Amino acid sequence: MAEKPIVILPEDFQRIMGKDAQRNNILAAKTISEMIKTTLGPKGVDKMLVSPTNDITITNDGVTILEEMQVEHPAAKMMVDIAKTQENEVGDGTTTSVMLAGKLLENAEKLLDQKIHPTVITKGYRLAADKCQEILKEISFKITSDNKEMLKQIAMTAMTGKGAEEFKEKFAEIIVDTVLQVKNNEDVDLTNIKIEKSKGDGIQDTKLISGIILDKEKISVDMPPLVHNAKIALIDCPLEIQNPEIDTKISISTPQQLQDFLEQEENTIRKMIEKIKLSNANVVFCQKGIDDLAQYLLSKSGIYACRRVSRSDMEKIAKATEGKIVSNLNELDPSDLGSADIVREFKHGEDSFTYIEGCQNPKALTILIHGGTEHVVDEIERAIKDGLGDVASALKSGLVVPGGGAIEIELAKRLREFSQGLSGREQLAVEEFASALEFIPATLAENAGLDPIDILTELKSRHDAGERNAGLNLFKNKIEDVFEAKIIEPWKIKSQAISSATEVAIMILRIDDVIASSGESKSKGKVPEMPEY
Repeated sequence: MAEKPIVILPEDFQRIMGKDAQRNNILAAKTISEMIKTTLGPKGVDKMLVSPTNDITITNDGVTILEEMQVEHPAAKMMVDIAKTQENEVGDGTTTSVMLAGKLLENAEKLLDQKIHPTVITKGYRLAADKCQEILKEISFKITSDNKEMLKQIAMTAMTGKGAEEFKEKFAEIIVDTVLQVKNNEDVDLTNIKIEKSKGDGIQDTKLISGIILDKEKISVDMPPLVHNAKIALIDCPLEIQNPEIDTKISISTPQQLQDFLEQEENTIRKMIEKIKLSNANVVFCQKGIDDLAQYLLSKSGIYACRRVSRSDMEKIAKATEGKIVSNLNELDPSDLGSADIVREFKHGEDSFTYIEGCQNPKALTILIHGGTEHVVDEIERAIKDGLGDVASALKSGLVVPGGGAIEIELAKRLREFSQGLSGREQLAVEEFASALEFIPATLAENAGLDPIDILTELKSRHDAGERNAGLNLFKNKIEDVFEAKIIEPWKIKSQAISSATEVAIMILRIDDVIASSGESKSKGKVPEMPEY
């Protein structure tokens, strides 16, 4: 009697094993890396991404490109995750981290072909990454908030290649002023910086508002369009009669009872507005709704009001005006009011805004971005966010490093020296790690139309001669001391990129079996097959 076969996995699964699994994953990661490498640096080009609904995004921001692309391959999705981590941690350097991970895996493939085991490669990569962090700390420069000029250079380096070149000095000034205003000791909470966009005017009209801009208009035309010496009440309870949460019936048997009932509602609203007037507030921002009668009474009292203001905006207004958000009108006191020189309504094209300006020592600010089209405004926003992230990161760590590929060449040089002291096969992995770091300056040169081999050769010889800040100045297309050329980046960008890229490369290298189930037993829809690259 024949033995009955044992079924462990369902029929509708897909399995890739051993070298095929490794090659497939490495190829997917390399494809992602190659796809975005042309966007690196000041001479990087843009990508146009078109969604299924024909929405167009034009950008050279690494994380935006990867988020907009509909990536299917599991290993490629891991590459997208590194970009997101880099964006959340620093706000810049996403392209660098993804390219580095792709190159680490590509170089690991050469070692796999030499019959070197993946665990040996991963051990070597770990050693190299740890040594890199050690060297980075050693060769970085200290910076403080007093060094405003260097902070501006960091912001300008971050915005380079993002379509903001022409006005990068003005934007750098805005970015540094904003970060220094909202910082608390050396910690900077970027959520206190509101970015508002308005189509129309030119990029050069982008400005910093010492207060908050809301994309809201006053709720009644009878309200004053401009309020001087504003006393601002921040209310997160509705200025209207609340409907009961359960089904309620009211029995009315006479017209007088009905009249009394309606008057009671009206009196309740009047009392609410009276409490606001007693507090001496002349501006009201309400998180919930405002009744029609309340609108009329506020207008009659000359009070400017906006409703349905988001919680995050309410918190920013509180920080900017030094007011307090009140949840119960009975608790509203003059000491809870925020203050600003001016609150006004401003119409720009089809958009209506409320400006809260002239706040004394605001801890929340707004950057108002102008531009000719939505795509331009969006790209300038991404450039400014990169600048904000870099300046905040530099202040937080207090460390900066030279840009222009100088730091990567110096790290590669020192890693090769370090590898000479290793006796096992890990030495080969450390050397491949050093080669992967050189991929960054080589790509910078390639994207600028220079010969990457010539550039790498000259960079290496300069660093061997002890010029540790020698890097690429692509504005002049020559190699020079990039620190003097003011091409500076936060230490955190490089530190985070190296650690994230190494972690994902090690994780992908350790996979030798990929089992993909269609999941039909759990859901009706069939999961698409794993893409081949």
